Amino acid sequence: MGAWWSGSVTTFLHTPPDQLCAALSHKVVQNRFQGEPQQARAWQAQIDLLRDILPTIPNAQDWQVLFEFPIPRLGGRIDTVLVSPGAIYVLEFKIGSSSFDASALSQTEGYALDLLDFHTASRNHPLIPVLVATDAPPRAQTTPLLLPLGVTEVQRVNATGLKTLLTTLALQTAHTENPLIPAQWEHAPYDPVPSIVEAARQIYATHSVADIHTARADATNLTQTSACIASILQKARTERCKVIVFVSGIPGAGKTLCGLKAAFADGDDGTGATFLTGNPTLVSVLREALTRDTVSRGQKRLLVEQRMESTIQSLTKFRDHYVGRPAECPPEHVMVIDEAQRCWKQAQAVRKSASRHVKLTESEPAHLLDIMGRHDGFAAILCLIGHGQEINDGEGGLACWGEALLSHPAWRVEAAPDVIGTGDLTHLPTTLEAGRQRFLHLGVAIRSLREETAPRWVNAVLNGDVETAQRLAGQTDLPFRLTRSLDDLRAGLRHRSRLTYRCGLVASSKAKRLRAEGLGCEVPHMDDKAVSQWFLNRWVPDKDIRASDALETCATEFAIQGLELDFVGLCWDGDLIRAPSGDRWQPRRFSGTKWANVSTAEATLWRLNTYRVLLTRARYETLIWVPQGSADDPTRDPETLDRIADFLMRCGVRPLEPAAPARPFTLQNDLADLLQD
Repeated sequence: MGAWWSGSVTTFLHTPPDQLCAALSHKVVQNRFQGEPQQARAWQAQIDLLRDILPTIPNAQDWQVLFEFPIPRLGGRIDTVLVSPGAIYVLEFKIGSSSFDASALSQTEGYALDLLDFHTASRNHPLIPVLVATDAPPRAQTTPLLLPLGVTEVQRVNATGLKTLLTTLALQTAHTENPLIPAQWEHAPYDPVPSIVEAARQIYATHSVADIHTARADATNLTQTSACIASILQKARTERCKVIVFVSGIPGAGKTLCGLKAAFADGDDGTGATFLTGNPTLVSVLREALTRDTVSRGQKRLLVEQRMESTIQSLTKFRDHYVGRPAECPPEHVMVIDEAQRCWKQAQAVRKSASRHVKLTESEPAHLLDIMGRHDGFAAILCLIGHGQEINDGEGGLACWGEALLSHPAWRVEAAPDVIGTGDLTHLPTTLEAGRQRFLHLGVAIRSLREETAPRWVNAVLNGDVETAQRLAGQTDLPFRLTRSLDDLRAGLRHRSRLTYRCGLVASSKAKRLRAEGLGCEVPHMDDKAVSQWFLNRWVPDKDIRASDALETCATEFAIQGLELDFVGLCWDGDLIRAPSGDRWQPRRFSGTKWANVSTAEATLWRLNTYRVLLTRARYETLIWVPQGSADDPTRDPETLDRIADFLMRCGVRPLEPAAPARPFTLQNDLADLLQD
């Protein structure tokens, strides 16, 4: 990966402008981008402006100039990067523009933040994003606070003001203690970790996880796991046999990425593949994201939607279709099942289908094995297993798959060693003959970009293990903060998302008393359109109040499972409290006008897993809000809520720094605060 053109300032000034434009135009053709006529004029204007400015900046002859530097994670290219020994300037040009709109500000800052997170040579130096609206009115320019590292606020200048800004900043950064070597900057590693939606787009386009990088070298098992799956499937295809593969992993380790790779790649080899999930949110969001991306590259929406319906399917609809047609064989030979541990046990399947047109008589695993067993010869099922992700009554776990496989001996079983064992809900039985493949377990979290101990800390907290939680918290800066104020929660999310990252509120589906705190509207997880809009639309710059970062609605565990946000605001209610004795978690359900304790072991497990899901959805940081409660309302008892907050603090969660005194929260006021000088 590299810029479309790069060279020192000296080289740039000695290269004829028409030659530079020709080189950039050649890249447009080479990369199959649609070059618009005004693009060449925009390049010419940038080149002319920089040729006028750069010779006047002291000691800038060895700076590096890069045009069209790609930022794949954000799907764009930086217009110009200027690399000096003391700072990196990220320049976004809006030729002919007379204003600094929110979209351009978000784009410019996003590029700089992406370099900070994923470009190794940019992490220890100031990153200065500059939005150049060439025809904007002159404005008073305040020199940004230059920290040793990090991204400054976006500088806004017109064409005339750019020279003064760059000259001033160059003088300020001329004597840095740890100077960059500008010529080497471009070649430093750039290793973005995409979100599941971004990754799905990349995998669908390339059929590879090789480009889904991680900034941590120890996360190589994502590629190894994908290769192991491909090898198992190819062997079964050659031998014309049936195989079921169990891929396990901790939350955020990349199981879904491996499943998408198998579904997208094997869909083109003649045998066909489909990605099934019982999570309607994941179906709708991935379908819509891939459709939008593919349509943006010139394909017809109707054709793309039809293709997505066969590639990413609802497990429920797939199951009912073929159970109701026992003589029909699915065209796909490879079935990928996301969160396969959530499949229904027999009793649940019979009860849930009693009033439906298609009646189930066995467990979901048994029905799915029967359906894929109709193939003559090769068939494969890839089960993606999330530890501690069972969140609903009637989910059978791995034990249910084990029982079904014991009565389906034609299926060869391949699994990670950690899923075979103890005979409980979360393991395959030891009596089941299975090949053990260590690469079928993903043990490194890649969702949490800045701290990989987060899943282990969450486990310790939900296990009530204060000592382990404190030890983990002492080893690192945990990506969790605690507040007792909803206003501070929103303000904290706004501050962290900085117009660029995606943030949102999440809460348990059993959190029934947040309504009294002013937060009672949840995203309807069965509404495909509403869910896609919440995850894919943007409040900034579009001011779309349906988007997650409008911070008006909460997603429950059913809407957020399998997906993620950059910053999460977890709203903790009285459905999971510390018992009065203080020695354990106590799940509760709201019935009528009061809370009632839940006592069964399975119900306790499901509630703990609900909060495990909610606590592991953030790629950067989770802000936890525990309400203060009200002494006048027994359903929001302050002492009960205090016990939750106190326990989290004992486990190492630091308090969220309160926001500076501000106006009441409104969309208009908050946007104005973010865009002020």
